[in-house]
Formats: sequence, C-alpha cells, structure tokens
Amino acid sequence: MRSLLRRREAGIALALLAVIGVTTVVQPGFLLSAVGWRDLLLTPAILVVLAVGQAVVVITRNVDLSVGSVLGLTAYLTGRLFLAAPDLPIIVVTLVAVATGALLGLVNGSIVAFARVPALVITLGTLYVYRGVTLTWAGSDRIDAADMPGAFLGLGTQQVLGVPVLTIVAAVVLAAVAYYLHTSRGGRQLYAIGSDPDAAALQGLPVRRRLLGAFALGGALAGLAGVMFAARYGTVSSGAGTGMELQVVGAVVVGGVAIFGGSGTVVGAALGAMLLLTINRALPVVGIPDFWQRAVVGALIIGAIALDRVLANRRSRRLAAARDADPPSDADPPSGPAPQPDADPPSGPNDRAEATT
Repeated sequence: MRSLLRRREAGIALALLAVIGVTTVVQPGFLLSAVGWRDLLLTPAILVVLAVGQAVVVITRNVDLSVGSVLGLTAYLTGRLFLAAPDLPIIVVTLVAVATGALLGLVNGSIVAFARVPALVITLGTLYVYRGVTLTWAGSDRIDAADMPGAFLGLGTQQVLGVPVLTIVAAVVLAAVAYYLHTSRGGRQLYAIGSDPDAAALQGLPVRRRLLGAFALGGALAGLAGVMFAARYGTVSSGAGTGMELQVVGAVVVGGVAIFGGSGTVVGAALGAMLLLTINRALPVVGIPDFWQRAVVGALIIGAIALDRVLANRRSRRLAAARDADPPSDADPPSGPAPQPDADPPSGPNDRAEATT
C-alpha cells in the first residue's frame, strides 16, 4: 500500500479527487447531477486517447506536435466519407480514419528514425503541412450534423450503465496500450530506447522499428480521436483540433511521463488529461477568471517538469551512494590446500655427502 501511494499516478488521482470534491461542495451539480456526471467522464475522453498515443512517443524521448492537425484532418475525412456514402458502415469509416492517422504518424517516424532529425522540428513542420492539407481540402466548408448518420452521432451521447460510449472507448484504448507497455518485450524496449538510445542500439535493440511503431501508434490514436471528435460535436470545420497538441503534451507531462524519455505510464498521462480538463471546467464554477485558469494549467506543467528533474537527480544520487557504499570486494584467497614448502636442502657435511652418494 505504501509503494502504491508513492507512485506519481496516486498523487495525480488524489489531486483530481480534491478538485472534484471542492468544486462539488461549491456547486453540487458539478458531480451530483446526471449532466455533471456525464460531462465529467465524457469531456476528457478525446484528450485521453490523444494523451495515450503521445505518451508512447514521449517515452521514446521524442514528441509529436502534429496530433492536433492529424485529428482535424481525420475528423474532416470522417465527415466527407459519410457525406459521399451515407450507408457506409461506421466501423469502415473508423478503420479508414485510423489507418490515415497511422500513415501520417509513420511519415513523422520515418523522418525521425532514418534522417535522425529531432522530432520537435519534424512534427512542428508536419503540424503546418497537415493543417494546410485540411484547409486546402475544406476551405470555408464544414461538415454539419445533418451530413452524418444519426447512429454515428449517437455514439457521442449514448451511455452504457451510466458511462458514455466514448469514455468506454478511451478506457479500452488505455487498458490495451498499458498492458502492451507493461507486459511485452516491445513495450520494455520502448523504455530502454527512451532511457539511452545509443546504448539501446549497441545492445542490438530494433531502435528504428520501435520508433516507427511508436509514431504510427500515436498517429492511429489521433485518427481515432478524429472520429470521436466528429461523433461528439457533430460539426467539423478546417479548424478542428487546432491547439490540441499543446493540451496533449501538457497532459502527458502533468501525468508524470518524463519529457526526456524512459519513464512514466500511459495511466498517468490519462489521469493528467482528466485533471487538466476537470480544472478547466471547475475553475469557472468557483468563480476564477479565465486568466487564472490558464495560469493554473501553466503552473501545473512547470511544476511537473521541475518535479521530474528533482526526482531524477535524487534517483541519480541514490544510485551513486549505493555504488560507493558497496565497493568491489578483493579477490578471495584460493580455497584448496596450501602448497607444501620444498624440502630443506642438506645443511651439514654428512648430509652433503649422503646427498652426493
């Protein structure tokens, strides 16, 4: 129990519960009403899916700033597919959007892995490229709710046992990725690559393949988030997803995933997403102005990064102290019988004579 409470995820969960508790005391409808409970679970669902994909990329000591543009492009693609073929099955549209997102993520990963260009630079460029494609394609047009099937739009509002469908989708994605990272060889290799990419390559780990997989997964989940966005809001324009990449990175960092790679969990990233969006909903309820809402989120991000550095330095000092306290022991003496000394040489004249004889 003590080790559980020491985990970063436990601290984030407690902070989330504190925000919900204080806000509910001020305004009981924030949690205790049917709409409040639904919004508490539904609002973070899209950001949770994006944060899970981003966390996998950040664990490898990279970052993907294009996820907001990928979401916007795949959300508009979803609407256009329904507009062109209203009878198209929802699962087919979803798979097309996810595959498109994975392809766009693979473009990012290929440049990072093979050209060895920093991911920050590459994904900043593709952020504008993908957004430009959406702007050129959509122009001033937008997809309205009337252009999409009612069954698809129902996914944005339907509930199962009081839990929104989109929240269930986000929970399934979170559980699957967390299980992969925790139990599979590939998941552990992602952490090893993030800890020290050069050492991982020297150990023979498939660094390029894992990087391609991480970026493809992040892109695929951004594509899924695009479908969820279209179902949730029913209206998609060329500006969909603008600025979400900063929210995603903030959620990942607040959730305890080290921006320098090699540590953190997708569960923490998901909790970070829930905490940020819950704070955004809670502060207006308690009468905090918009400026201070943004300041609180910024302070959380700065505090999370500072905490990561403090914990990393403390861990380094602890490892160094343990190494100094346990110096290598001297070689053990041989365990066999001690060698017998040579026979004494003859010392007297009679002995020399006997030896000569």
